[in-house]
Amino acid sequence: MERLPKKTLILTIIWIAYSFTDYFILPYFFKPLLWLLACLILLILSLRQIVKRFKERTKITSTGIISFLTTIVLFFLTFYRFNKIPSSIIEKLDWKISYYKRHQIVNEILKETIKPNTSMKNGIHKLSFDFPIISNGGNDIWIYENKTENTKTIKFWISRGFFEAPQIYFIFTNDPKTKMSYEKLIKNDPELNWKLEDQWYRIVERY
Repeated sequence: MERLPKKTLILTIIWIAYSFTDYFILPYFFKPLLWLLACLILLILSLRQIVKRFKERTKITSTGIISFLTTIVLFFLTFYRFNKIPSSIIEKLDWKISYYKRHQIVNEILKETIKPNTSMKNGIHKLSFDFPIISNGGNDIWIYENKTENTKTIKFWISRGFFEAPQIYFIFTNDPKTKMSYEKLIKNDPELNWKLEDQWYRIVERY
């Protein structure tokens, strides 16, 4: 079996590191800039591969084909709908890896062991910055309490958006009205919104 060329292997490792950094760590206002830079670099590398393969068309090697295809695929995965494919894969891993930790946090909030802790009193609780990150874009969670119904809605950020970009969350709620609103979102746009399990949702909110 043909081994991946060294330069192509390094490019792939850098791309994987970029994808995870983009999903978990990067502040939302940096994401579009780094995405544009990544697309530009991969576009240049793709064009170089096309020119190189054309010049070597009479003596094409399997190593050259592997380098060409890898670069083109990485460019497509990065460019296609703003990193949609790698982000969706990492999101599924994120949900599974931090599943029990998020449930533990929710249980502590329901017991009121964890409460909003910012001076702005806007419902935000800043978690300690441990790894794996529980809520992207700062490790903050948003807690809303319906004191009349004694229910809570807790949001863990997947993406905090950029200017007019939507906010994306893993959300726990035991509030009946909130559940109804999420069920409506799921019905209207199931590609972006869905139920993860009882009382848990993956929701895109636009403002």
